[in-house]
Amino acid sequence: MSINTIVSMAGGLGLFLFGMELMSTSIEKVAGAKLRRILEIFTSNRFAGMLVGIVFTGIVQSSSACTTMVVSFVNAGLMNLYQAAGVIFGANIGTTITSQLVSFKLSEVAPVILLAGVVGMMFVPRESVKKFAEVVVGFGVLFVGLNTMSQAMGVMKNEPQVVELLASLTNPFLATFVGMVITAIIQSSSVTVSIVLLLAQQGLLELGICPYIILGCNIGSCATALIASLAGKKDAKRAALIHFWFNVIGTAVIYVVMFAAGDYVIGLIRAISSDNGRFVANTHTIIKIFQVIILFPFAKPIVRLSCMCVPGEDKKINYRESYQLKYIGEKVVFNPATAVVGVIKELERMADLANENLNRAMNALITLDEEDIEEVYEVEKNINFLNRSITDYLVKINQSTLPVEDLKSLGALFHVANDIERIGDHAENVADAAKRRKEEGVTISKEAQREMGEMLDMVNKIIQYAIEMFVKSDEKHLQDIVVLEDKVDNKEKELQRAHVERLTRGECTPEAGMIFSDIVSGLERVADHATNIAFAIIAGEKDEEEA
Repeated sequence: MSINTIVSMAGGLGLFLFGMELMSTSIEKVAGAKLRRILEIFTSNRFAGMLVGIVFTGIVQSSSACTTMVVSFVNAGLMNLYQAAGVIFGANIGTTITSQLVSFKLSEVAPVILLAGVVGMMFVPRESVKKFAEVVVGFGVLFVGLNTMSQAMGVMKNEPQVVELLASLTNPFLATFVGMVITAIIQSSSVTVSIVLLLAQQGLLELGICPYIILGCNIGSCATALIASLAGKKDAKRAALIHFWFNVIGTAVIYVVMFAAGDYVIGLIRAISSDNGRFVANTHTIIKIFQVIILFPFAKPIVRLSCMCVPGEDKKINYRESYQLKYIGEKVVFNPATAVVGVIKELERMADLANENLNRAMNALITLDEEDIEEVYEVEKNINFLNRSITDYLVKINQSTLPVEDLKSLGALFHVANDIERIGDHAENVADAAKRRKEEGVTISKEAQREMGEMLDMVNKIIQYAIEMFVKSDEKHLQDIVVLEDKVDNKEKELQRAHVERLTRGECTPEAGMIFSDIVSGLERVADHATNIAFAIIAGEKDEEEA
């Protein structure tokens, strides 16, 4: 084989891989957040999950991307294993769309597609159009690479050594092994199946051996999710194993069918396929649909098999006391499309800690319970740790290929983390006041206690509404927050006036008056921080509209 043929083949493969990666990542950037929401909403049952998996993988053009996202969802507790099984089954059908596109021989118009994408990227100022143009460029590069490989393979037909080598691939088990290894290395069954398709089009591969190579490609595609799950929790590993066992068991079923009626099956597919390329694409699709039909009723046993392979439960960690991240960080499966979801859940946990700590501190101010006071200080250290860790993580993911909508929300997330940390600081200030009151024997009247309790109830309500609004991106309580925030402002002014009147009547000591004044001012600022958290999503939406 000449060096020119080898270089052309390698260059075409490089362009194909680059085009596939560019197209996949660009689609995730443009539509990743919307696709993620679809995954969250429409996976309540396995059948709906399967349909979502088909659509998702068909759009993103990567079953590996879909299954890795599912693994990260399971790891974050957003999806259970039975829901994951449905999506994974659907992803296995969706991944066949790539080979169907390749079989339609779009290589002739690939330069035009590529030019259109480049023009969009270079000359259209609108950012959303530029992002979509990246998808078009990826699509064009992919088919330019295919065309280059196809031309190189056309030359390879005249190389006796190459023809003999490929013709010697007659053992089904060896063919499956070859497909599995190549796909595990490339980490894309779509790429490997497309190469098989081109080889078949050029007459370099016998059609009878192609189904077995495709089966190996399907097993090899599991490598990406399995590797991604290694850093995750046990359920994440089980989700990756569901994908693995689906393909292994499905391959065994196809082997039985092929050994029993292989010639008939190949003849049937050949009858509906106009050429060798269409034969490979249709074989890929038929295999996947058949596997899903056969294995869908056995989804629960496959989930149980995965649980048997990864027995036991994760070590129970008290995240309220330990300085550890729960939904993000090194011990959690990273996926760009779900990174922001993990941050939001981590911020929700941080906010709950801060709110509980504020109430613990207010309780300690009245009861002077030493244990409560000390616990406020310990929890505050944990809140500070979470603030630093979440902020560092946001800086890190800002440099990755996040969906466009998620990138626009990062600024708001930084502010939310800071506002929650400030609520934690006010809880610590209340604990300081409780400690001072205990040491100095300061008495707070029942009336002052009642007034602070009323104000605390209002602040708690604002925090509850704000966190719900932030987590769910739902403006249902927006007006409630605005009204409550005004009431808290008025309440603070009212209590400060009442406090001055008590001082002038001699009903309150200066020491108690200072503590009371500081507490109500602090609660008013807590309400401001909670309102900032609620309005963070509105600011993000405005930024998105202006972009």
